[in-house]
Amino acid sequence: MTALTLSTAAAPGLRADAIVIGVAKGAQGPAVAPGAEAVDKAYDGKLAGILETLGASGAEGELTKLPAPAGFKAPLVVAVGLGPAPDAGDEDAGFDAEALRKAAGLAARALTGARKAAFALPVDGPGAIGAIGEGILLGAYAFDAYKGNGQEATNAKAKNGKAPLAEAALLGGKPRDAAHKGAVARAVAVCEELNRARDLINMPPNDLTPAVFAGIAQAAAKEHGIKVQVLDDKALVKGGYGGILGVGGGSAATPRLVKLSYKHPKAAKHLAFVGKGITYDSGGISLKPAGHNETMKCDMSGAAAVFAAVVAAARLGLEVSVTGWLALAENMPSGSAVRPGDVLRMYSGKTVEVLNTDAEGRLVLADALWAASQENPDAIVDVATLTGAMMLALGSRTFGVMANDDAFRSAVHEAAEEVGEPAWPMPLPEHLRKGMDSTVADLANMGERMGGGLVAGLFLREFVGDGITWAHLDIAGPAFNEGGPFGYTPKGGTGSAVRTLVRLAELTAAGDLG
Repeated sequence: MTALTLSTAAAPGLRADAIVIGVAKGAQGPAVAPGAEAVDKAYDGKLAGILETLGASGAEGELTKLPAPAGFKAPLVVAVGLGPAPDAGDEDAGFDAEALRKAAGLAARALTGARKAAFALPVDGPGAIGAIGEGILLGAYAFDAYKGNGQEATNAKAKNGKAPLAEAALLGGKPRDAAHKGAVARAVAVCEELNRARDLINMPPNDLTPAVFAGIAQAAAKEHGIKVQVLDDKALVKGGYGGILGVGGGSAATPRLVKLSYKHPKAAKHLAFVGKGITYDSGGISLKPAGHNETMKCDMSGAAAVFAAVVAAARLGLEVSVTGWLALAENMPSGSAVRPGDVLRMYSGKTVEVLNTDAEGRLVLADALWAASQENPDAIVDVATLTGAMMLALGSRTFGVMANDDAFRSAVHEAAEEVGEPAWPMPLPEHLRKGMDSTVADLANMGERMGGGLVAGLFLREFVGDGITWAHLDIAGPAFNEGGPFGYTPKGGTGSAVRTLVRLAELTAAGDLG
């Protein structure tokens, strides 16, 4: 991963492959953002005009390259758009953290192959340092584990300018300032784990089976002092986990339930995170049509997010207890697969009539939610690529937030927006519950077609223990980017919801989340 350093050096004398500066969209055209004063001075104060001549406006997502001024040791200046300039009349106004994050990520992607870049973006405190650092580390991400042939090919890629940016110096950062150093350390911990989640999501399903995923979780837990328990198929049978067993019954790769437990000695609160971990989803007997299978390796994105968040919480030493539950299974059609019309007895004791085997995520989550409920945590948050209906409602970049408590739903939504993960609060209409009534079981795994994402949330609510605050994040849209990269978001697995979960853990540790 890209190395981050703090530097008080002046841009002209810094040895680097490029200097990154910010450009704001002002009322009279592009404006050079704070942090780049030395660069602008070297252009005789005419940098804004030069950028405008080159077509730059300062809009978000815009990137302009130009030769560095005479006397600079770096040969290139990279100007990235920050969006609208802050209100000049407001002394406290600064650039939004997400604008800095996106701009830094865009520049990091554009500098693939560079050994070192200096980022002279606006820095007004540790918050900006952290946002810029996150943008760089997330934007420089690349998944190339299956390209080339060993170390020789990797070295050849680096020579051909394909390796990610190796080092980024954050100008304006103070190497001896505890808050600045802390912001960098937090960015590194969170982004390393988020990028690990991306790696897992991008892994092909023939390599990432439930057992392999469980093994990766065990290794990380050992490294970071996290307690781990893995229930294999035999233990799941003994425990009565009918939902996970039903979904995983059609695959030769048997299911797993992984429990990761981080507890700080001073923890006063306990959060439980539950993740859907379908390592491949064919739809089962209710087979998905052609064109809908190709990206179904990403159906374990919720479990990847939970795994990453628990490890990040441990690395940050947060004063909170966090338990992660990874419900891992592969949904395949075979003679032993669950069939439409089958009835499963869940871990909670409730029975569920399976009307559609492609509505499998809610079945594995139901068992994990009930298991999490037995520890009576202060709150449970589940994360899942659960429904195509949520994508129809909110698009490909926003996840839905449902909850059994309005205040908690608002708190989760605010935490998501704070860290730059677009989210939207969604209701759980009581009238939709009746559609899941079954004539042969306690409930069915399908209800009304309209509002299908909300129906799924109502189903999950049935498996949350009485009196426990709970929220459900449906990340079906933003979990996997099938389009081109943008900002700090790559093509493929995104690591959606990791930063939201980490922020919830931080708020809980600080006593600011109920």
